[in-house]
Amino acid sequence: MKVGDVVVRKSYGKDITFKIIDVKETEEGRMYTLKGINLRLIADSFIDDLELLKDEEDSDYEEVFTRKVNSSIKKILVNRKDIKKYMRSYKTREKKDLSFGRPGKILHIDGDAEYLDVCLKVYKQLSLDVIGKVISEKEQPKQILEIVKAVKPDIVIITGHDAMAKNISDYIDLNNYRNSKYFVQTVNELRNYEPGYDNLVIFAGACQSNYEAILDAGANFASSPNRILLHCLDPVFLCEKIAYTNIEKVVPIKEALENTISGSEGIGGLQTRGKYREGFPKSQYS
Repeated sequence: MKVGDVVVRKSYGKDITFKIIDVKETEEGRMYTLKGINLRLIADSFIDDLELLKDEEDSDYEEVFTRKVNSSIKKILVNRKDIKKYMRSYKTREKKDLSFGRPGKILHIDGDAEYLDVCLKVYKQLSLDVIGKVISEKEQPKQILEIVKAVKPDIVIITGHDAMAKNISDYIDLNNYRNSKYFVQTVNELRNYEPGYDNLVIFAGACQSNYEAILDAGANFASSPNRILLHCLDPVFLCEKIAYTNIEKVVPIKEALENTISGSEGIGGLQTRGKYREGFPKSQYS
């Protein structure tokens, strides 16, 4: 097996599909570093536990994820079409087609280039205004303010990879997490710059992140309440709801999470006002 091969782990029931991203020789044997195809997960494994998948193959677990993702995208687009139809019907009582709207602008900072690429494709499907940047988790606190000042987003996503240390008993200690401390530092930088939760909406975290610490730092939403693995598209589906909800409305937390893959076990947060603004009149030149 080599870097780039797609594999599953036999000891875990072949549940998650991984790509091999590194191979190292150790005293115990050849160690393979694996990255989840859809889940923000990094793992190590020896070759005896790995099974190679053909290009066209997928694990049963991943097929379930694929169905959920497609269902979420379809649900979002159908719901948005229904809202637009209602608005058109309502506006005809005034003057037809003179209104327009702008969803919130999103800045997505990701520690993983491949995950960001997947997210950007779905953002495009959902007609979202987004700027994506690949920045390692460790560098995110140092670079975030410069980027935010340049982009001027309504919503900021801070994500990448994370993990808990094995056999821990203290789930609050930041030292027991791979990258949670960097997410906390990044959120702190953002909140010192913009304290208003409705002025700048922040999602931060990845797989098994220290949910409580990230929220305490000032995030509107964070992962992971139950320290579970996070699907790479969960931040996209969450922030779509905020971006396309009218600014007059506070989005209920359960409603914000309804299209995510991980649900309330993977993401939680605070009541947050939508970022969609209606305009009037529409320019004759646009």
